Amino acid sequence: MGPRQTGKTTLTRATFPNHTYISFEKLNDRQFAQDDPERFLQVNENQYGVILDEIQYVPDLLSYIQVNIDLFKRPGYFILTGSQNLLIRQAVSQTLAGRIAICTLLPLSVHELANANLLPSTADSFLMHGGYPRVYDTDVEPVGWYLNYIATYIERDVRDILKVVDLSAFGRFMKLLAGRTGQILNVTSLSSDCGISQPTVQAWISVLEASYIIFLLQPHDKSFNRRLIRSPKIFFYDSGLCVALLGIENQKQIETHYLYGNIFETMVVSELYKAAYNKGKKPNVYFWRESHGHEIDCVIEHGQELIPVEVKSAQTIKSDFFIGLDWWNNLTGSDPQKGYLVYGGTQNQPRSKANVIGWQSIGKIRDDI
Repeated sequence: MGPRQTGKTTLTRATFPNHTYISFEKLNDRQFAQDDPERFLQVNENQYGVILDEIQYVPDLLSYIQVNIDLFKRPGYFILTGSQNLLIRQAVSQTLAGRIAICTLLPLSVHELANANLLPSTADSFLMHGGYPRVYDTDVEPVGWYLNYIATYIERDVRDILKVVDLSAFGRFMKLLAGRTGQILNVTSLSSDCGISQPTVQAWISVLEASYIIFLLQPHDKSFNRRLIRSPKIFFYDSGLCVALLGIENQKQIETHYLYGNIFETMVVSELYKAAYNKGKKPNVYFWRESHGHEIDCVIEHGQELIPVEVKSAQTIKSDFFIGLDWWNNLTGSDPQKGYLVYGGTQNQPRSKANVIGWQSIGKIRDDI
């Protein structure tokens, strides 16, 4: 599972080259599977297996797949892909529980791009380009590609999931969310600014989550005898998508944008998610903020440990960058050597107060723990 255009089809076809490939984007195949699912599976029976692309279009087929799995017991015979998490998870929980392994494919990570010699040389450029493969495969202009991606997404997925009548209002809502990336979710404010009801705000956020456009970073519940903020933060899975929604057109504009720090933090938190999913693990990433304003940008839950990660977009390290980490270590009794400071520069430095990580080495955090 994962957002559209992240390479799910390419990856599955390359990994399982002998499997029969069927896309339910094609109306004929979709209609066949809906009208006569048993016959559909019989016609496509083969010795290797079947890749069923965009399975969310035919959720009823999963019941017949379940019967086939239980009858023939061929692990890996069915490879399913989908880009609408909400619809797939509902169907899977009802039919394929205990019979399925779920992999999440997000846009390309910093580590993957670096390995392919495609990583932009500066953080600003990477924030503009984001991680969608098509931006690098075709060398298209990023902002234009993302705007087209957004328009296509709204026309297709939003109509399918929500049956939204006023698509322009949904587009405005996405732009409002982009302006709040890295910030605490305030449903009342979003409702007022967009002119929609609070239940509608909640429903639209669920759709964006289900389509892997945004995610809600939850606060960690360990209080250390402090009153905590309980609302989640909003983040976009991809900085390039967020930048396009903010109307930023070039690198010069992003350098001076008032939300630059939020966009950089969005990239860092998303990279932590990618690093976890690419290892087949749950992200287990949170933030921590108490009511008096003390905050840690990210807390990674690793067994019984809570590993703090502070994010600073500046390219030069300053002493006050460590204030939050110092406070956290004093509060929790944590070892400073197990904390991280991610910044906009490129040098990695093992400081006494934390491990300093340049933006190009974010994946090192997951490797270390």
